Amino acid sequence: MQERIQRLGGFLAAMVIPNIGAFIAWGLITALVIPTGWLAELGFGGGNDGEIWGTLTGDLVGPMIVNLLPILVAYTGGKLIYGHRGGVLAAIAVMGVIGSSTEITADDGTVLTIQPPQFLGAMVIGPLAGWVMKKIDEFLEPRTPAGFEMLFNNFSQGIAGLALVFLGYWIVGPIMGAVATAFGNMVEGIADAGLLPLADIPIEVAKILFLNNAINHGVLTPLGASDVAESGRSIYFMLESNPGPGLGLLGAYWFAGKGLAKLSAPGAIIVHFFGGIHEVYFPYVLMNPVMIGAMWAGGISADIVFVATDAGLVGPPSPGSIFAYLALLPSSGGAVFGVLAGVAVGAVMAFVAGTVLLRMFPVKDMTDTEIDAADVNDGMENIPGVIPGA
Repeated sequence: MQERIQRLGGFLAAMVIPNIGAFIAWGLITALVIPTGWLAELGFGGGNDGEIWGTLTGDLVGPMIVNLLPILVAYTGGKLIYGHRGGVLAAIAVMGVIGSSTEITADDGTVLTIQPPQFLGAMVIGPLAGWVMKKIDEFLEPRTPAGFEMLFNNFSQGIAGLALVFLGYWIVGPIMGAVATAFGNMVEGIADAGLLPLADIPIEVAKILFLNNAINHGVLTPLGASDVAESGRSIYFMLESNPGPGLGLLGAYWFAGKGLAKLSAPGAIIVHFFGGIHEVYFPYVLMNPVMIGAMWAGGISADIVFVATDAGLVGPPSPGSIFAYLALLPSSGGAVFGVLAGVAVGAVMAFVAGTVLLRMFPVKDMTDTEIDAADVNDGMENIPGVIPGA
């Protein structure tokens, strides 16, 4: 079992690690230009020009997280299986998944149509597309007339891309929509049953699948708004946005990780904890799925502290950084202590659990160059008419 987990983690890491820089770049851009970001807080683009941040968010932040990053992950997954041809087909196929949308219904009856970043879909359809391209070429190679190789290769890839785009749009995308709805219902059911700390289990799983906005806007924020109207603060605002567990996870990679995962962790910490962009730590869990245990350890521990101290924020932190938490602290001293203690306990517990898990299930030590060289050679061996190293 341990070998299978490590093998799966190694393959996922090979899809994610080469793209960590793109995630951090997106995180920095997001932290800077969103309407509640660093530049706006520092007073740049204020007054009538404040609309610039909304424009940049729509023009840069949204397209990058919804389109660019899933395409990069899918391309890498396809390339791992069958070189550049597999990667190109994967990039085509993932557009079908990206194009699908999800509708969720909030407690007040409002229907929200969202387009969640389809990273899970990309990690599924990317390798699938690479495998399909490989099998098609294996079938066509001995049957292709001399001189028609280019024609057969291009049309086979185009037709396969057409089929996989429809597969992603009509099957993979709706499945992800159903997953988002199921996680939202699960969180709400656990909260209604009075087992609030256990709500972190589905929340953390939903977060690393990039369904955090669906859970936050569709379930937690409406519940928190009701609490604020009654008591002036709400714990629901902290269940998904707590930056402590993510800090602990990235700290564990920095302390006990290897290769690019270790080297990129400090930059990710800055973007996550101070910038409030939690998405930068999601790939670190996806590359080694057992690390979800560290997130559960940190999140559940933090939620227990929140419940025990009757902690809460006066509004939803946006983005979920430590600075946003400080700005939304309630006036009650006891509640303030509970919020800060919960963040700290979450970070410590996630760090300890993450370090132990990384010792038991280490991520393969690899670099971009090693991954690319191995992928290109493995893929080219199966491409008709291409000799590796020629």
